[in-house]
Parts: sequence; structure tokens; C-alpha cells
Amino acid sequence: MDIAPQMLLFAKVVEDGGFSATARRQGLTPSAISKQISQLEDRLGVRLLNRSTRRMSLTEEGKVFYDRCVEISTKVADAEAAIVSLGSHPQGTLRVASTVAFGKMQLLPLLPLFLEKNPDVRVALELSDRPIDFVAEQVDVAIRFTEQIDDDTLVVRKLAPNRRVFCAAPDYIAAHGIPETPDDLAAHNCLTLSTVARWNDWQFTTPTGPKIYRVKGNFEANSADAVYHATLAGIGISRLSTYLIGPDLRAGRLVRVLPDHADEGSDILAVYSDRRNLSPKVRAFVDHMAESYGDPPPWEWDGAESFGAVAKPD
Repeated sequence: MDIAPQMLLFAKVVEDGGFSATARRQGLTPSAISKQISQLEDRLGVRLLNRSTRRMSLTEEGKVFYDRCVEISTKVADAEAAIVSLGSHPQGTLRVASTVAFGKMQLLPLLPLFLEKNPDVRVALELSDRPIDFVAEQVDVAIRFTEQIDDDTLVVRKLAPNRRVFCAAPDYIAAHGIPETPDDLAAHNCLTLSTVARWNDWQFTTPTGPKIYRVKGNFEANSADAVYHATLAGIGISRLSTYLIGPDLRAGRLVRVLPDHADEGSDILAVYSDRRNLSPKVRAFVDHMAESYGDPPPWEWDGAESFGAVAKPD
């Protein structure tokens, strides 16, 4: 048996003044307590307690050992109190991973209020579209999209719907024309992502049902943020989320193409590894994000179907 529990028990016996009082507190019999102390004495090879029918007292060795046991007991109590304190309110470093575009456009603006509400939390944010290893990288929570989740052991919570539209810059439309059907995309330069192959399977609604097109072009990137900037630069047609391009659609810097062929969309998710022992800092962060976004999210409040100009044939 590990000596540490016996040391803690010995300290309790001394503090309680005898076996009977400790036995009542522990829900054991006095003989069981006495047996544990005897085993401890045998292990140490010294007598710790002088016993009689009326009283119990410490031997010289027992006094020295008791002082050490009190030190251990205090450290155990301090450790327990520290963990209880950590579990009672949000505090400590919160490691958050987010995709680049969403992190810049929608996550960062919400952090000031979160940090104001949780002054004992420090956020360590990584913006990356690559897959992450929660354990190896010690990530507490990640912001990801439905198609990025391929591990069914992870816990996900929906933060908001993610609607995507097909769009291009006016300069591209002026130079290359407008695709009037999904089949026309074969003659257009479509901008793609290298991180998730499924993102390059564009799904459209057609009179005969959903149809998937594997698009291609002369530009790909490992971040939706890079594809967004390439689209603004007039390189080609892309499929981008309204959370990212809403202001550009409204301002006319981008125009929608194929508006009658809806994309299947996805969800924006908070992803973490353990539901049972969710720390207060993670729970507070996820709750804050969910309350701030919702369904519909703020970037759709001005009317999802009237989002910006639509490219039309001359």
C-alpha cells in the first residue's frame, strides 16, 4: 500500500485524539484504523503512538513523523483547493484554434467583450486552416466547419449556419462573361482550396436534383482568406461564405453568380475533446460565441436572399 494515505490517516488520528473519533469521521471501525496505524509503524520500524485503555500519546519518533505528515496533508489540501478554484470560474490560458478567414472576420471582434467578462482568462489564438491535434497541440477549443470534422470522438457544438455563395469581381465578369448554368463553369477559372478536397466539389441545385461539380482553375490556396483576396483581385470565380464577403457584396466589390443554384452550405462549429470535464474557460468561450452568432447570424440579418448585386448577362 502507498504510504501517503497512511500518513494522512495518521495525521487525522493525532488531530482527532484517538482511533474512535477518526473511525466515526471515516465511516470505519476503530480496529480498522488501529490496524492501518500498526501497519505504518511496522513499515517504518518504529512506534509512533503510545496506547493505553484511557489515552493515546505521541512518541518522540511520532512527533517528528507527525510534523512531516502535517506538511503532506497541507500540500494535499492546497492542491485540492487550487483545482476546485480552477473549476469554479473561468481562468488561465485558453488555447483557441480558428480558420484564418473566420478568425479575422468574426472571431477577433468578439474577443474584447469575452476578455472583459472573463478578466482571469488569457487567450492564445492560432489562425490556421490545417488539421489540428487537440492533445499534441494542447488546443482547448477550435472553430471549424462541418466538412473539416473527420474524428467522431470530438465534441461539436453548432455556433451558426454557414451559407456560401458563388461570386466574382466585376473586372473578372467584364473580361470573361457570366456563367449562366453550372455546366458553364468548365469554361471559367474557378479558385480552389488545397486543405480540404471536398471544398472543391461545388454542389448545385438543378432541375433534376443536386449535382456536384469538381471545379478547377489556375489558382489554389491553403486558406479561404487567400482565395477571398484572389477573388477580389479578379482572378476568377469562387465559392465563399457570406460571413466573409457580405460587405463586398453590398459594396459591389464582388457580385454573385449562379444565384439560382444554391450551395449546400454547412455549419460553423465549436470543437473540443471532452464534454464531461469541460473547463469553465472553455464553456464560457463557447457560450459567448454561440450567444453572439445564433441563427440567423449577424452577418445575415440584412436579408440573406438580397445579399449584394447579382451578375446579369448584358
